[in-house]
Amino acid sequence: MSVSGTTQAPQHKFAPLKNDRLLRALRFEPVDTTPVWMMRQAGRYLPEYKATRAEAGDFMSLCRDTARATEVTLQPLRRYDLDAAILFSDILTIPDAMGLGLYFETGEGPKFKYTVRRQSDLEQLPTLDVNDSLDYVMRAVTSIRKELNGQVPLFGFSGSPWTLATYMVEGGSSKDYRYTKEMLYNKPEFLHQLLEKLTVAVTDYLDAQIVAGAQVVQIFDSWGGALGHRQFIEFSHAYNQRIVSALKLRHPTVPVVLFTKGGGLWLDVQAESDADALGLDWTMPLDRARKILTERQRQLTKQHKKIQRSKAIQGNLDPATLYGSPETIRAEVKSMLDSAYALGDKTGYVANLGHGITQWVNPEHAKVFIDAVHEYAL
Repeated sequence: MSVSGTTQAPQHKFAPLKNDRLLRALRFEPVDTTPVWMMRQAGRYLPEYKATRAEAGDFMSLCRDTARATEVTLQPLRRYDLDAAILFSDILTIPDAMGLGLYFETGEGPKFKYTVRRQSDLEQLPTLDVNDSLDYVMRAVTSIRKELNGQVPLFGFSGSPWTLATYMVEGGSSKDYRYTKEMLYNKPEFLHQLLEKLTVAVTDYLDAQIVAGAQVVQIFDSWGGALGHRQFIEFSHAYNQRIVSALKLRHPTVPVVLFTKGGGLWLDVQAESDADALGLDWTMPLDRARKILTERQRQLTKQHKKIQRSKAIQGNLDPATLYGSPETIRAEVKSMLDSAYALGDKTGYVANLGHGITQWVNPEHAKVFIDAVHEYAL
């Protein structure tokens, strides 16, 4: 894989980190309590977010406004005792920067004005200079990191090449991935060309976020679970693996989390990547995940004749749990943490939802979830 390589010496001085609980857990170091954050924790379930978005005018204007993107990133940290912040942005910024015209229809999710289904569409896609076309993201990362003042670590993120490709080919979200899967089985070489291009862009994009101040990054393979087993390895995992390897080569101490929704079936495959942690949705029991990863660690250690570190895990409460009563939420959190620690190891785990928090959740129920995680005795 050829990448343009955006790495440069960090240009900013940031305050020392006061709460490194999440980073310690990812390194399998002792923690005083379980670290927790939520995917989409800055978003539509918070009234203060809705107010800020209304001021910005629309979603992408909010993303491009450094001050407001910083504000909405920090809003959940004022409400909750979270162990990480995550950059407020969208997984589709890369295809938007490639000129596909990202827009949002009320109640319908993201859409693109243009799709990539023909060779001529592919040839028109530019090779991104992420520090130019996506400079607003890097400005937001640096601004957020400064405003955090060392309170908690900051996540950067990107969509995976496969997930980005599905949006670019379908023109939006999809239930059956008709055009993308037709391409996969009918014109696989075309799809590989698109994935190659996206792999370069995602690598450089996450690299630039780290240089701008992100202390940990996550790859969202949101639609990886829609693939068959062999197709997941060829069209999703292989590209994710290359991105993670490139990032770890450039930034060896920066943790990388790989989250594949519906990816529990492929934990043994993903364990071969250089990712520090694997995110899980609610369909995979955490104790089973630990067993699979521990066994795979043993196999890889024997195969390579060198000790291979196991992967930390993250997740996996069903987001719909937060519709339940506080008592139900606390009971489900306890069950989740009991499962996470069933094998006896009291670190190497980050609590989270199994996917993003939904817009209909009562903000007070999110607080119950977060507090219940911290109150659980290790």
